[in-house]
Amino acid sequence: MNNLLVLPLLIPLCTAVALIFLKEKIAAQRLISAAGALANLVVCCLIVHQVRERGIQTLHMGGWAPPYGIVFVADMLAALLALTTAVAGLACLVYAFRSIGESREQNYFYPSFQFLLSGVYGSFLTGDIFNLFVCFEVVLIASYALIALGGTKRQLRESLKYLLINIVSSTLFVAAVAYLYAAVGTLNMAHLAERVAEAGQGGMLNVIAVLFLIVFSLKAGLFLFYWLPGSYASPPYAVRALFGALLTKVGLYAIIRTFTLVFVHDPLISHSLIGWMAAATMILGSIGAVAYSDMSRILNYNVVIAVGFIAFGISIATSDALNGVVFYLMHDMIAKALLFLLGGLIAAAAGTDRLQEMGGLIRQYPLIGWMFFVLALALVGVPPLSGFAGKVMIIRSGFAEGAYALAAIGLASSFAVLYSLIKVFRHAFWGIERGPKREIAGLRGQMAAAAGLFVLMVAMGLGSEWVYSFVSQAGEVLMQPEIYIRAVLGR
Repeated sequence: MNNLLVLPLLIPLCTAVALIFLKEKIAAQRLISAAGALANLVVCCLIVHQVRERGIQTLHMGGWAPPYGIVFVADMLAALLALTTAVAGLACLVYAFRSIGESREQNYFYPSFQFLLSGVYGSFLTGDIFNLFVCFEVVLIASYALIALGGTKRQLRESLKYLLINIVSSTLFVAAVAYLYAAVGTLNMAHLAERVAEAGQGGMLNVIAVLFLIVFSLKAGLFLFYWLPGSYASPPYAVRALFGALLTKVGLYAIIRTFTLVFVHDPLISHSLIGWMAAATMILGSIGAVAYSDMSRILNYNVVIAVGFIAFGISIATSDALNGVVFYLMHDMIAKALLFLLGGLIAAAAGTDRLQEMGGLIRQYPLIGWMFFVLALALVGVPPLSGFAGKVMIIRSGFAEGAYALAAIGLASSFAVLYSLIKVFRHAFWGIERGPKREIAGLRGQMAAAAGLFVLMVAMGLGSEWVYSFVSQAGEVLMQPEIYIRAVLGR
C-alpha cells in the first residue's frame, strides 16, 4: 500500500477548509492556495515516478482489503492525469490572483477552487465506482459556486441551467450504480471487471453500460453538450480555463476507465455508440466554432470538438488509439487551460468578447498574439507541437481499423479548429485599432501563468518521444485490464 495516493485529495481539501476561516485576508488566501497547489504538484510528480518504477500503486482505506473497502489506485493513466491537473490548476490559480477581483476573493473563491481540485484528483485516483460518484459531486458542488460567484444576470441564468442538467445526470448516475450493484454485487472497479466477465455482458448489463455512457457523456459534453457553450461563457476567464481544462476530462476519464475495464465484452454496443456520439459531437462542435463571431462561444465549441475527437479514439480502442487518447488528453488539458487564459487577456485588452469590435492588438501585445497563434497550430496538430503525436495516433488507428468516416470527420474537425482560431487571431490582432488603448491590470502575473503553460505545451511536443514512454505504460494497462485487476485484487 502507498499512503501517498491520498495526498492529492487531502492537500486541497485541508487547504480549502483552512481558507474558509480567512475570508477577509486575501494575501493569506493567495499564499496558502499557492503553497497547496505547489505541494500537490510535487506529490503528483512523486506518484508518477513511483508508478513508473514500481508499477500500479494502491491504497486500501482503513486497512479494508478490496473489494470490501474503498481503494485508491494509481496506474499510469490516473497518475499522468493527476499531474496534468496539478499543472493546469496551478496556472489557473496564478492567473486568478491578478484577474478574479477582490469581491470574489472575499466570497470563498479560493476554497471553492480547492474543493473542485480535490474532487478532480479523487475522480482520477479512486478504484471504486460509488466513490467516483462522490468525487463527481464534490466537483459539481464546487463548480456551482464558481459558476455563480459574482451574481451577474448571465451567471445566474447559466448556473441554473448547469445545475438542473447536473442534477439529472447525478440522479441517473446513482440509478446506474444501484442497478449495477444489484446485477453483480460489487462496486470495486477491478472486481466489477471480473463479475461482468463471469456474468457475460448482455441484456441488463448492456442497458446498464448504456446508462453509464449517458451519464458520463453529460459530464463530458459528449453529444449531450447543449449546456456547455452557455455555461462556460458566464464565469470569469480564470474559472473558464479551469472548467475547460478539467471538467470535461473527468467525464472522459470515466468513459475510458469504464469501457476499457468493466464493459469491454460487447464493443458492438458500447464502442459503436461512442463512435456515433463522437462523430456527432465533432460535427456539431465544428459548426458552432465556425458559425459564431463571439470569442467566448468559439473557445467553448473548441472544447466540444476536442471531446468528440478523444471519444473517437476511445471508440477505436486499439493500442495505438488508446495511446493517442492518453497523449491527446494530457495535451488538451494544458492547451485548453492556455486557450482560455489567453482568451481572457485578449478580452481584457479589447474590452469585449465580440470579434467585430476588436483589432490591432498585435502592436501593443505582440507576445499574447504570437502565443495564441502557436497555440492554434498545436490544437490543430501541427508538428512538432504537443497536439501532433496524439492526433496522428488516433487518426491513423481510425483508418487502420476501417473507420474511414470517423477519421475523415476527425481530420475535418481540425480544419474547423484552425479556421475558428485563426478567425479570432485575425480579428483581434490585425487590422485597425478599435477603441482606446487599454492596459491589462496585473498583466505580469497573468502572462507568467500563460507563458508557463505555453513552454510546457511546446516542450511536450519537442519531447514527445520521452512523454510517449509514459503514455505507452498507461496504454498497456488499458489494453490489458488484467494488469489493473491483479494489482488491485492481489491475484
